[in-house]
Amino acid sequence: MMQKENDRPLALIAMGGHAFIQEGERGTIEEHVINSDHIAELLMILVEKEYNLVITHGNGPQVGDLLVQNELSQEEVPPLPMDVLVAETEGSLGYILQQSLLNQMRKRNIRRYVVTMVTQVLVDENDPAFSNPTKPIGPFLSKEEAEQRRKELGWEMTEDSGRGWRRLVPSPVPEKVVQRLMIKDAARTGHIVIAAGGGGIPIKRGKDGRYIGIEAVIDKDLTSSVLATDIGASLLIILTAVPRVYVNFGRTDQEPLGAVTLEEIEALREKGHFPPGSMGPKVDAVIRFLKAGGQRALITDPESLPRAIEGRVGTHFIGRI
Repeated sequence: MMQKENDRPLALIAMGGHAFIQEGERGTIEEHVINSDHIAELLMILVEKEYNLVITHGNGPQVGDLLVQNELSQEEVPPLPMDVLVAETEGSLGYILQQSLLNQMRKRNIRRYVVTMVTQVLVDENDPAFSNPTKPIGPFLSKEEAEQRRKELGWEMTEDSGRGWRRLVPSPVPEKVVQRLMIKDAARTGHIVIAAGGGGIPIKRGKDGRYIGIEAVIDKDLTSSVLATDIGASLLIILTAVPRVYVNFGRTDQEPLGAVTLEEIEALREKGHFPPGSMGPKVDAVIRFLKAGGQRALITDPESLPRAIEGRVGTHFIGRI
């Protein structure tokens, strides 16, 4: 029986791949489940407040592990391309999280369904990112191993913060989420949708119009911003490692931001307060969402989410007044 759309507010929550793995953990499935159960419990505040929900997540540590498996087994099993690895982690992490959410709701006698949607995201094959790969992925290698990969596989390599050498891949700007209407329809009828894992599977449009997977990694927060706009979300929540956004972060004069307007956050970004390697993509995602008509956005950490929804912590963004 077809369910009807409801008038609940729609929120998109974007969380990192590290939500499934805490610092110091090996990344076992048991650890994934424990961490997933915990964040699912925190997300219940939004369910109990009657939000329609779409949840996105990162997959950096998990894709890194799969790349190690590719390396170790390539003599026995054909290695898989990046788009397929993203699809694999969309399915596996989505399964873990949807099970945690279902279990949390059943504890509360809440009857809503959860679905994981393997999500393709269209990018432009002429995006400048393809001629200038900047996203480090996979295991850390020695200089000799990196040079071997460069020669044999044509990989772009970089030295990463003194920890070793890593592969660089393009990180193009997401243009369109292919399954956006399906995600919207499911969420608007009350189902919780897990989508765009790892930023979504990067695809391009071939000369004959067919969709083709492409070797790249899309920024999860930018995809979340595009998707939040396309499904008409009224609230975009980005969960990260800190309870608030800071100016002068890491310095003695750092200052937390409480409530800021679009104009204020754009001015702070222009002054260089949000570096590309840390808070920059998250702030950019918020700005894009608000400029496209989004009403509100929030950046906080998972533990602070219940209080942040009440306005007591977190950095809250509002669009043009």
